[in-house]
Amino acid sequence: MLRTPVDGTRLRILTWLREPGTAECGLTADDVATRLGVPRQVALTHLRLLTALGMLRADHLAGPPVYRCDEARIAEVAEVFEKGW
Repeated sequence: MLRTPVDGTRLRILTWLREPGTAECGLTADDVATRLGVPRQVALTHLRLLTALGMLRADHLAGPPVYRCDEARIAEVAEVFEKGW
């Protein structure tokens, strides 16, 4: 389900999106690509997977989508793993 890469890229993205300031504003694919030092398409692949899993939500306002953590969904997933699934 999570298909976490060995280097922890998706975990780093989730961590960044929970930092003060970033949690409220979110990040675009370009922001993530810059922070990871990868092409935008690579960042989009990670963001789309996390969104499909329900870990992120993408707000499509004016301009590019802005990604934010879905804290309720993250709590649900954490609870499942804590129960030993």
